[in-house]
Amino acid sequence: MLKQLSFDRQIHSAFPLALAAFLILGLARLVLDDLKSHGSFVFKMYSRPRSETRHRLPVVVSSKDLVDEDCNLFYGKWEWDNASYPLYEEETCPYLVKQVTCQKNGRPDSFYKKWRWQPNSCNLPRFDPLKLLDILRDKRIMFVGDSIQRGQFESMVCLVQSAIPKGKKSLQRVPPRKIFKVEDYNVSIEYYWAPFIVESISDHATNHTVLKRMVKLDSIANHGKHWKGVDVLVFESYVWWRYKPVINATYGSPEDVKEYNVSMAYRLAMETWANWLESNINPKSQNVFFMTMSPTHLWSWEWRPGSDENCFNESQPMHHPHWGTGSSTEIMEIIHDTIQNLKVDVTILNITQLSEFRKDAHTSVYGESRGKLLTKEQRSDPKNFADCIHWCLPGVPDTWNEILYAYLLRNHQNLP
Repeated sequence: MLKQLSFDRQIHSAFPLALAAFLILGLARLVLDDLKSHGSFVFKMYSRPRSETRHRLPVVVSSKDLVDEDCNLFYGKWEWDNASYPLYEEETCPYLVKQVTCQKNGRPDSFYKKWRWQPNSCNLPRFDPLKLLDILRDKRIMFVGDSIQRGQFESMVCLVQSAIPKGKKSLQRVPPRKIFKVEDYNVSIEYYWAPFIVESISDHATNHTVLKRMVKLDSIANHGKHWKGVDVLVFESYVWWRYKPVINATYGSPEDVKEYNVSMAYRLAMETWANWLESNINPKSQNVFFMTMSPTHLWSWEWRPGSDENCFNESQPMHHPHWGTGSSTEIMEIIHDTIQNLKVDVTILNITQLSEFRKDAHTSVYGESRGKLLTKEQRSDPKNFADCIHWCLPGVPDTWNEILYAYLLRNHQNLP
């Protein structure tokens, strides 16, 4: 009986403590729920999984990812690869514009998507979107140029976007830019419309003249303020210069418009660009690339003597070296001279020859004209309406980005 009384007293004395503990736990739960519902920084910080609060492991760049520096990635051949190409499909990438979605626009064959570029003395590393995003974590990469460069930007977005969960990626249009953001990596992949690199009367992203072009050869500041601090800059400018042998331009006085030979004008514009780089690029933290000219395939007699057509209905690459009349060796020399004399490093991505093979990969009649898909009547007249300048996606610009990826891997590996 005494034992029972003692036990009852112990329970009675412990009850207030248990009640107090229960009330404290309940209060704590209410406080945490309130912090969570109001997006408290404290809650966000301490409610993360332990793996997220640790220091991130460094990106592992293995020997398989690296290409020997003595290997020329730009000389090789196109090999049929129906197993691993394309790297994505039109329907899996919602960020493509109608201009490049050739199959959706009615192209009957898909052969152009299944060729892999094979350098002569090495292999390109397999494109790994998550590894690229790790390399670019907390950084910006920007493609600067005309609609050819916009195609390369869209290619890069499509190459990475499938690895990103829904709700963690977004595309903004802020003319003259397009900005694709990857939330979890704090990566920004951007495109900037500047068809001449220097300023011109064609700098509006959509409302620009094609026929009456006028370039400000010594003006770049309005563009350059958008490029400052960008971690990876990829420049390209060519086809807009080639409409005629001469171009209207100013140099010095903005009121003094003169007719310049295109090569002379291009050289002056490149000097302006080079001066901007030397004044604004930090070589320790920024990488700069320049894409050589994207070739055109406007005249079939260049690869099939005696014919009088263009890239329409071409379904196979050329398998012998080719240099079309649409690619200017003089412009190539100007690019080489300009970059060779720079005090900052710029990597030339010489994609011209490897792209020359691909007479089969243009949008042809399966693209747009003045913002609208070609009509049935226009498609039946490929001699006048086939677009042998722009590229279908997936397609050749994906290879340009695979090569760019190889260089980014190498540069990351070489960081101190």
